[in-house]
Formats: sequence, structure tokens, C-alpha cells
Amino acid sequence: MNALSFLLSLAYLGLAFLAPSPVSHLFGLAALGVTAFLRLSPTWRTLNLALLTLAFTVGLMRSGNTLGLIGLVGILVALTTLPRIPTGIRVLLALAILLLSVPLAGFANTFVFELGIQIGIYAAMALGLNVVVGMAGLLDLGYAAFFAVGAYTWAIFGSEQAKNFMQGNFPLPGEYMYLFMGIAIVTTALTGLVIGLPALRLRGDYLAIVTLGLGEVVRILANNLDHPINFTNGPQGITPVQRPPIDWFRELMGTLGVKLDQTTDYQLFFYFLVLLMIGLVVLANVNLANSRFGRAWVAIREDEVAARSMGIPLLPTKLLAFMTGAAFSGVMGVIFAAQRTFVSPESFTLLASITILGMVILGGMGSIPGAILGAAALTILNLDVLKTFSEFVRTSLPQIPSQVDPAKYERLVFGLILVLMMIFRPEGLIPEKRHKAEMEEA
Repeated sequence: MNALSFLLSLAYLGLAFLAPSPVSHLFGLAALGVTAFLRLSPTWRTLNLALLTLAFTVGLMRSGNTLGLIGLVGILVALTTLPRIPTGIRVLLALAILLLSVPLAGFANTFVFELGIQIGIYAAMALGLNVVVGMAGLLDLGYAAFFAVGAYTWAIFGSEQAKNFMQGNFPLPGEYMYLFMGIAIVTTALTGLVIGLPALRLRGDYLAIVTLGLGEVVRILANNLDHPINFTNGPQGITPVQRPPIDWFRELMGTLGVKLDQTTDYQLFFYFLVLLMIGLVVLANVNLANSRFGRAWVAIREDEVAARSMGIPLLPTKLLAFMTGAAFSGVMGVIFAAQRTFVSPESFTLLASITILGMVILGGMGSIPGAILGAAALTILNLDVLKTFSEFVRTSLPQIPSQVDPAKYERLVFGLILVLMMIFRPEGLIPEKRHKAEMEEA
């Protein structure tokens, strides 16, 4: 088995060099599956993962096909979940993928950068919602509202929109985006406090309905606050939103020998910025999970009556979880507004909230790596897999009517995935240890 898996990995490396194509990437994914699921010695498994990392990187650079990116995500999952891989190797390969493989592939196909940025933004928001749903057990269906508050916080003042209701030199310079990331943490946390005070006195389905309604209130306000005073420019949205100047970043990359042009400079900058934010959010999640607040959230999730009898104040503890999750979403909203240079209410619908919740459920409620994996899986599915399959169907089978275009069935596929998860793996792809133990006992 060891020799077979090594030969498969070596064969894919040769295909990636000589004949990169979607078929060769599928072969690489099969080789990754063999490495992950067969019983291999730690040395051979580690060697295979290193070879596959190199092969997927080369395949992405030479073909630009994003199936290679799915392979790299799969390797990151394997590094997170497979046993008996040395910690140093895990860290080294993960850093190589995030800091070398994805940027190199992005220079060959800038869509890889866009996909990486969107995965990062949604992963950070999924981690925020994971605090609310996974740790504290509070079903929040209006989470996109905090994303909207953060995005509009910078969009209004980082564009000429603020001139409609106040005097000043607008738009603010792009450097202020970093300051507004901190301001967004405060504004969204306060929004979470305002929404949470009435909502968190409820439980279960009632809480879900109230958060759904309050989330829609924020979106409708953004849609209608263009009169009598134009705060949000209504359904037309706000554009252009300022980006921070990155001359220092270009100089730094030039010093490292990386030449950037107008199509890759901001893409690479926002990719690294999002990676940095995910690192900070993961660090905050780990510390919160191991703190007395994290233990109090888990106690409330498991049994509110028992938690109250142990002296845990329910409302303040729930509010803290709600505000923490809101703050994570708000800071990513600022990055989203600056990266897109455009903000409109259409980005913050109920479907966005449900998608983020689906990421948490798919990955495993309460699981930090699970939330990241769920965000990566659903983002790649929405932005790449369905659209690529749709283009393939249109070009290969032009006689098929447009009504059966796979891209139009995004919600159906999403719902089907959740139903299948609830039936076959309700604990999620990478379950939290407590949830896994509970499922095994059941």
C-alpha cells in the first residue's frame, strides 16, 4: 500500500508537469484520497502529502484549473485531521500551501486569488458564527446583518456618500480603512448588543425567528435609507469605496523578487490581509474556547437550567457570545467593502446568513477547523464548481434548455448537501470532540 500510494503521487506529479488538465487533477484528487484513507506509515503518508502539494501547485500554475485548488484544500484538511504526522511537517506544509502555492497559482489565474479571498472572508465569518451557534448553542439566522453593518461603516465614509448628510473632506483616505476595521468591531458589537437584548430572552425556534426578522430589518434599512436623507444610496449601492494605498507592499514584494502589476497587486494584498485576519480570529477562538467564557457558553449550550443553577448569568453570557460573533463579522465587512469597492444590500440577504450557518453545520458545530473547511467547501461550490460545470454543460450539450442550467440550482444543491449531512454525518466533517463523543454514544 505504501508503494502504491507513492507511485500514484509520483505519477500525478509527472502529469502535472507534462500534461496538466482537469483529468490529471481528478487523478491527483484520487491519489490524495488513497493517501488519506489507506493505512499508511506516517513517513510514507507525509512524503505523499509533500509530493501532492508540489504536484497540485505545479498543475495550478501550468493549467490554471481550480480543481488544483480543491486538492490543496484537501491537503490542508488531511494535515489537520490525519494522525501521526509530525507537528513541524504539518505547519511547514500548511504555510507552504498558504504562502507559496496559492499565490503562485494566483499569478497564473487571478480567479484563484479571488476565490482565496472569498474563502477567507467567509471562513472568518463562519468562525464568528461558530461562537454563537457552535459554542453557545444560539441559533442566529440574521448573521449577515453584522456583515452589512461593518461593510457600510467603511463604505459610507470611504466614499463620497458621507457628503450627503455631513460636511467634511470625503472620501476619507484609504489609510483610514485600518482604523475603521477597529471602529467596525465596536459598531457591530454594539449592534449585537442592541439586537441581542430583546432576542436572547428567547430560546430555540423563537430565537431563530426573531434574529431572522432583525437581520432582514438591517437589510431593508440599507435598501431604504436613501431618503429623506441619503445615508446608504439605497438599492443602487455605494461605489467607489476607497482602498488603502499599498506602495509599501509593492516595494516589499519587489525586494523579495515578486513583480506585481495592476491585476495582481491588490489581489495579493487582500489575500494576505485576509490570511492575517483568519489567524487572529482562530487565535481568539482558541483562547475563548479555553477560557471561562467558553466553558460557560458550552454549559449553556448543553443545559441552560443546569448552567443557571451553577451560577452562570445567562443573559450577559449569551450577549457576550452574540457580540463576539458580530465583531468578527463586522471587521470582515470592512475588508469586503474595500476589496470589492462596491457595497449594496443584495450582498446581505437571508440566503447569505443561511449560507454562513450552513458552513458551520457542514464543518461541525463548535469545531474551529470544521468551520474553515465548511466555508472553503461551500464557497468553492458556489463560485467555481457549479459555474464550471454549467459552462461544460452549455458547451458540450447546447441542445439542453437553459432551465436545467446547473448554476441555477445552487440552492437545491446546497439544501441537498445539508440534508445528506444530517442523515449520514450530523456531527459535521470535522466534528468537535464533545459532539463526536455524543454522536458515538447515541
